[in-house]
Amino acid sequence: MINKKRLIALTRRLIQINSQNPPGDELRIARYVNNYLKKLGLKTKIYEFKKRRSNVIAHLAGKNKKYSLLITPHLDTVPCGLNWHFNPLLGKRSGDRVYGLGATDCKGNLATALEVINSLVEEKAILDYNLVFAATSDEESGSHAGLIPLLDKGILRPEVALVLDSDEFGIVITQKGLLHLKVKIEGKKAHGAYPWQGINAIDIAVEILKEIKEHKFVYLKNKYLKAPTINIGTIRGGDKVNIVADWCEFELDFRFLPDMPERLLLKELKNIMQKHAQKFSLEIEAMQKPYRIKKNHNLIKCLSQAEKKFKIKPQIKGSEGATTITFFQNKNIPAIATGFGSSGCAHTADEYVKISNLYKGALVLEDFLKSYKPR
Repeated sequence: MINKKRLIALTRRLIQINSQNPPGDELRIARYVNNYLKKLGLKTKIYEFKKRRSNVIAHLAGKNKKYSLLITPHLDTVPCGLNWHFNPLLGKRSGDRVYGLGATDCKGNLATALEVINSLVEEKAILDYNLVFAATSDEESGSHAGLIPLLDKGILRPEVALVLDSDEFGIVITQKGLLHLKVKIEGKKAHGAYPWQGINAIDIAVEILKEIKEHKFVYLKNKYLKAPTINIGTIRGGDKVNIVADWCEFELDFRFLPDMPERLLLKELKNIMQKHAQKFSLEIEAMQKPYRIKKNHNLIKCLSQAEKKFKIKPQIKGSEGATTITFFQNKNIPAIATGFGSSGCAHTADEYVKISNLYKGALVLEDFLKSYKPR
């Protein structure tokens, strides 16, 4: 049985364990989660692919030993930043809210998952499959020390996965791809009084960026996602005001839809650059493919039914940002995401989560796990 008081206390305790990324150190919170699950009798193990970048894996045996379902929240948070009105690592409770760094993203979801496992153990519930729990590191910086190596090394090999990293019970079934690019333009240095003697790399960059912003990319509309976007994240160049800039570099954040092959996107971008720059380089800093799953998948049906039982209208949606569901497609593992955070609170000062969301989320998650039938 879900214990609301225990869930609140656990959420506050997890917030009090600092796991900001950067700098990136999840060892303390991983040990806490590991010990919590060990006391419940689960088989657990901590994996590290970088020092102190810890991941907790636990197993709860079920009836079907050959089928496993994974639930996975993450351990790290973004840096707390400024402008908080109280200690971000206190886990302050006020009315229906618990305030603190990571309350919504993602320690409330982590606490909910742990409480549900606790409840299942107390009831001696036997699920129709093996339940795998993975609390991962480094989600806020690309998962290179967390979920990616866990999947690549075959440590996690579930048949299906539910990522716990979303808000307001939304069921994420598709998301945009991500492409982070660094472009370096090379010009020719000259005295600022004689600009015609040089080639101004900043001028070239301005022309390239203008055309990129105006370029019409071809794509198929997606009812759950907005049109593709490009954000100019950084730009720098030149050495001094009275010198023609012989270098300029900028970074682009491109979010693209399913059915938009990244190789064609790169080709279009390169064509634009070649029109304006004689010398340039293009570096891919990060890339995640877009993701989607069929709307009639069993995961979605079962989670929707669980939400309806507790008078929540299922909201099937897409993610404009990059969640970890995309990493599962490389291993042909169907995955969706949901979560119980408070909308608009992630990555903000005075972040909070509603206690009512967490409690109802625990009821939904427990019902989903109990009712899910492998196919």
